[in-house]
Amino acid sequence: MHTGTRRRAIPLLTAVWLVLLATLGPSACSRGPETGPVEVKWDRDTCHRCGMVLSDRRHAAQVRGGPAGERTRVYLFDDIGGAIVWLQEQPWKNDPRTELWVTDYRNGHWIDGFKATYLSGQRTPMDFGLGAQEGALEGGMSYQQARELVMANEARRRPGGGG
Repeated sequence: MHTGTRRRAIPLLTAVWLVLLATLGPSACSRGPETGPVEVKWDRDTCHRCGMVLSDRRHAAQVRGGPAGERTRVYLFDDIGGAIVWLQEQPWKNDPRTELWVTDYRNGHWIDGFKATYLSGQRTPMDFGLGAQEGALEGGMSYQQARELVMANEARRRPGGGG
C-alpha cells in the first residue's frame, strides 16, 4: 500500500512542477530589467516614431517609461530629437520612472540623456542635429536647453508652424 501511494504521488508532483514551470517560468525569464537601456539590434530594430531602421550608433535614443501603475517599457528612436519630441507628447513624461538614454556621439555608449551635454550642428538621421556626450562641453547645452531647441524647431517644421 505504501508503494502504491508513492507511485501515484510521483506523477502528481511531476505534474505540479510542470504546471508551475509553465506558468511562472516564461514570465520570470522574459522580463527584462526595470531600468536602463536595452540592447539594440542595429540595422534591425526600428524607430518608434518614424519606423526607420536604427543604424546610426552615434545619435540614437531610448525612452523607458509608461503610464503610472503599469510596467515600464522601452521605445527606440533613430534620432535624439525624435525621442525628445515624442516624449513631450506623453502624459507620463514627468513620471520619476521615465528614463532617457542617448548614445554618446563620440563612442556610441549609452548615457543618461537627462544628464548628458548636448551640442548642435551634428548630421543626424532625422535632421534634428543634436549629439550628446557625457561630461561638460564649452558651448554645450543641458537637456532642458536641448529640449527647448528641439521643440522650437519642431514647431517651425510642422504645417502652420511659421517656418
